[in-house]
Amino acid sequence: MRAPTPNTSHQGFPGWLVLLGTLTAVAPLSIDMYLPSFSQVEHALGSAGGRMEFTLASFFIGLMLGQLFYGPVSDRFGRKPPLYLGFALYTAASVGCALADSIPALTAWRFLQGLGGCAGIIIPSAMVRDRTTARESARAFSLLMLVMGLAPILAPLVGGGLLALWGWRAIFAILAGFGALCLIAVSFGLAESHDTTHEPPLRLGTVLRNYGQLFASRAFLGYTLGGGLSMAGMFAYIAGSPFVLIDLYGIPPQHYGWFFGANAFGLIASSQLNARLLQKFPATTLLRWALWVPPIVGLGLAVLAFSGMISLAWFVVGFFCFVSSIGWIIPNATAAALATHGQMAGTAAALSSAVQFLFATIAGALVGILHDGSGRPLAGIMALCGLGAWACHRLLVRHHDEHHHRGTKDGPANP
Repeated sequence: MRAPTPNTSHQGFPGWLVLLGTLTAVAPLSIDMYLPSFSQVEHALGSAGGRMEFTLASFFIGLMLGQLFYGPVSDRFGRKPPLYLGFALYTAASVGCALADSIPALTAWRFLQGLGGCAGIIIPSAMVRDRTTARESARAFSLLMLVMGLAPILAPLVGGGLLALWGWRAIFAILAGFGALCLIAVSFGLAESHDTTHEPPLRLGTVLRNYGQLFASRAFLGYTLGGGLSMAGMFAYIAGSPFVLIDLYGIPPQHYGWFFGANAFGLIASSQLNARLLQKFPATTLLRWALWVPPIVGLGLAVLAFSGMISLAWFVVGFFCFVSSIGWIIPNATAAALATHGQMAGTAAALSSAVQFLFATIAGALVGILHDGSGRPLAGIMALCGLGAWACHRLLVRHHDEHHHRGTKDGPANP
């Protein structure tokens, strides 16, 4: 049965939201915790340099494909069954990663790890949509951004500590333990939020029609592309900032974490400011304001970089402003996108998240492909992502915001 709708605007961290936040940590933990181990893994498995990047790419591919499967399954059979399946697969794959004896084997296990772990990304989004109103869901997503911001700060530190104490295999052993604990927590601490009594049988044709319906929705595409391209700009920063800060401007590698952590703190702070502002303004209004930041910052960096006037200080300030805006954009874009199709929140959450990771993967790859020994490619890609996000929202959403404000801003979770 559907869970009762709590009023998150008057609660700090309801227990169910804390648990959902823990589940969403699976992706940042799986990505960031093993980054310090790249060189050690390559040496231990007798591989040439640069091969570990394939293990990261395979994880992202698993994330994208798995989400498109779990979304429709969760709409048909409820939210908890795909969580059981996903975290069981994630736990088993993490054990496989810990026991891998070659880079190809590790790459294959990482794909399965992403295929299972993505359940922890989209199902919590659908459950938030099940349990809250349109505006409250945006505040709940802002609270979940605490995890998305804290994990990139803590995960490399934890991974580095495990690496020093017990080696790289311990990192994946810990991730396996995390997956097992999530399974237990879902079983005993999370109530089902989606009533499947009247759901039609799950058929491929129905799934494809539902995805087609989402693609045909200008509002859904506008919100999804606005959030996805903004997220892509942040992933370009993640891929390109080590070269810019360390190689180009000589920041000591051991100090890079301070810059990375400061930007993650900005993301956390903006997401929590967004949660407070949602008590006064609709999510769609805040999103419209926030989407001005990435193109302005990105264009500023690009103009300075291509004119030869860029400096370390400008990059540092630009990175901070761009990344901080993501904590403002993603919660509101996600809530607005899911509000357009509340009756199939799982499918909508799956497609929205898959699009975000697709653009993020492309942007990160372009930073490497266009590498020319300067900061121009990174600045240019961040500018294009920011402009694309603003333009997609502007052109596709049109007057949906005003209609949404009048009809559903304080309405039921499934209008």
